[in-house]
Amino acid sequence: MKKTHIVGIIVIAIAIGAMFTLLGNSSTYADFKQAGDGNAEVHVAGTLDRSKPMEYNPAVDPNKFSFYMKDRNGNEKHVVLLKSKPQDFERSQQVVIVGSMKGDDFVAKDILMKCPSKYNNGQVAVTK
Repeated sequence: MKKTHIVGIIVIAIAIGAMFTLLGNSSTYADFKQAGDGNAEVHVAGTLDRSKPMEYNPAVDPNKFSFYMKDRNGNEKHVVLLKSKPQDFERSQQVVIVGSMKGDDFVAKDILMKCPSKYNNGQVAVTK
């Protein structure tokens, strides 16, 4: 075999290995019921339950923030975010958390928030 053929086979093998690695680390969207079925990391989309308390005490643990969230099917869970409280968290319309279930709590490693738009029908919103 020529050296170029050997190099080509090695490059293809590395590419296939990289694809399997990326597919193994991918997570899926689920609700809280599906997230409780296993220890896999999932994305759960839902809304913040503003009627329940949010707990964040940076003096005790700056990397722990907890709140209650309802998923798209209306299931509610206590969520523990292992990061500091995001800025403007209370204003978010929709929340996507990334993590897994630990007992009755959902332990989130990351959070994505959809905040209200600054623009309404092409007009800039004016705040006082």
